[in-house]
Amino acid sequence: MATSKVEYLGQLSTKLTHLRSGKEIITDAPVDNNGKGQAFSPTDLVSTALCSCMMTLMGMYAERAEIDITSMTAEITKNMASNPRRIAEVIIEFDMSGITATEKERIKLERAALTCPVALSLSPELKQVVNFNY
Repeated sequence: MATSKVEYLGQLSTKLTHLRSGKEIITDAPVDNNGKGQAFSPTDLVSTALCSCMMTLMGMYAERAEIDITSMTAEITKNMASNPRRIAEVIIEFDMSGITATEKERIKLERAALTCPVALSLSPELKQVVNFNY
């Protein structure tokens, strides 16, 4: 079974539908690439998916270790390159200040994040800068 469906809405916008759940995401081209910047761009989604994947893997470890990480947040900065236009760098700043974990648990949380499938699937040329702030 297919995972998702994408429809072109016109004016550089698309609608993504997750087929199993029916949940939808609208995308728009960024302002610096002829779009209106009114929604996530496809490259925003890649950068944000990287962070979401890292959080999910940390959540899997945290559940097994009975660590509450529900206060965790992150901010993502995406830097683009040209020739060819591509994502050159993703910077993820995790705010872990509300998490109570031992040093050993912190290392395991961070290791889980850095081995997420999205991180491992992206080109080695894409610089991934990940900071965990406790």
